[in-house]
Amino acid sequence: MTYSTPLRSAVCIAALFVGGTAQADVTAAQVWDHWKTQMGLYGEDGISIGSEEVDGDTLTVSDLKATIDDGDIKVEASMGDLVFTEQGDGTVSVTMAESYPVILTNPDGGVITLDVTQSGMSMIVSGDPDAMNYEVSADSYGIAFRDMVDGDVTVTGDAELVANDFSGQYTASGEDLRDLSYDLKIASLDILVDFEIPGAAGEYVTGSGKLENMAMQADMTIPADLDFENPDDAFSKGMSMKGGYTIDSAAYVFDFNADGDQASGSASNGATVLDFNIDISEIAYSVEASDMSINLTASEMPFPVEIGLAKYGVAVEAPVGKTEEPEDFGMKIDLVDLTVNDMIWDLFDAGQVLPRDPATFQFDVSGKAKALFDLMDPDQASEIAQSDMPFELESLSLNDLRLAVAGALVTGSGEFTFDNSDLETFDGMPRPEGEAVVEVNGLNALLDNLVAMGLVPEDQIMGGRMMMGMFARSVGDDQLESKLEVNGEGHVLVNGQRMR
Repeated sequence: MTYSTPLRSAVCIAALFVGGTAQADVTAAQVWDHWKTQMGLYGEDGISIGSEEVDGDTLTVSDLKATIDDGDIKVEASMGDLVFTEQGDGTVSVTMAESYPVILTNPDGGVITLDVTQSGMSMIVSGDPDAMNYEVSADSYGIAFRDMVDGDVTVTGDAELVANDFSGQYTASGEDLRDLSYDLKIASLDILVDFEIPGAAGEYVTGSGKLENMAMQADMTIPADLDFENPDDAFSKGMSMKGGYTIDSAAYVFDFNADGDQASGSASNGATVLDFNIDISEIAYSVEASDMSINLTASEMPFPVEIGLAKYGVAVEAPVGKTEEPEDFGMKIDLVDLTVNDMIWDLFDAGQVLPRDPATFQFDVSGKAKALFDLMDPDQASEIAQSDMPFELESLSLNDLRLAVAGALVTGSGEFTFDNSDLETFDGMPRPEGEAVVEVNGLNALLDNLVAMGLVPEDQIMGGRMMMGMFARSVGDDQLESKLEVNGEGHVLVNGQRMR
């Protein structure tokens, strides 16, 4: 598999700002030795040091500079002086500069300069050379934009990300496979953007945001010989990542005027949870947010747009490593109580014929399948490309289907197993066995409303109703049900009638 340059850069930058500042031991010299080992991830030429001086229980490293260059972007951090002080109780404190610059250069010579600031920073290290623990806290930790120079154009303005009341711990252990973990909490995260566009009088981009009570945690294993410039084989070498974050709430506002277009608005959401797990055998990801809202006004739009969503969620999991036994997989989507303002409704329903109840779409499937290849192993890429199906499906369940819109409701569920020894009955597909049921309420009323609105001709509605009569049966007032069955002989039945 091939990973994008943004991913490689993100991993390198994260290692620079977090990994490099989170290694320690019980003596100052051991702490610094371990830092140098960890910084070896940046390459042989990735680190430069002015001098190292020992004075009693204190080791001072001057003019530390870290450089990462993957050919697409070069990152240089001039971190200044570091002071490692033994506390006399088996721990070591680490003191860094309150601010230092980070310079990003692209192959065309464009340069962006950032400033890293840390106020009230405290790092206390405990443990031993094989398993080190950092206790970290700070009044604030921020990254701010200083300027961007591209040829004869210089862009200045305000852009910063500041974590307030930051605390937590970070641990590191291992040699060939480095186990890293962190558990961090941030009382609030402030975001600010304020730029005037060079050479364009009166044009600007502004915005701000605030995230409340953010907690982050992760456990990672990183191969010591990982090549950040070519990380395609990272997971086959043992790399794994598991973690996530939670947020109590977030709110954003923005306003921009550029190229003759003007727009402003706001967005917010309530509690948010994200989890991920990725390694050589499995990929899993889930995100869920509540009380989302977007408000937008723009010069190109005839009216304001207001969108609300009570719940948003997406979850996927799948086996990606070859196994002898089937493993769990699944996908889930939740869009609950979607609302839009009346001006949007009026675009296609000026007469207010349709019920304007909140809309919902929920879809949840799961099952078991075997991965026939190690999908994360680049050495197997050619075999995977030549395979018709990299998975062997054993079972599939429709746990939930729910679509509610304009007064109509569709629900469904079902469960099937698959016989992979029979690839003839269904033309190369493993033979399924099981049943699924779909129920529709209020469909006829919706169709009548569409005719009354003039959106669908009456003759087309009649044809559609005749088709529904072939595949669905009435089970109540404007209630339809369709039952699909596949039996052990490969027969397909719809509402008891054999179709195959």
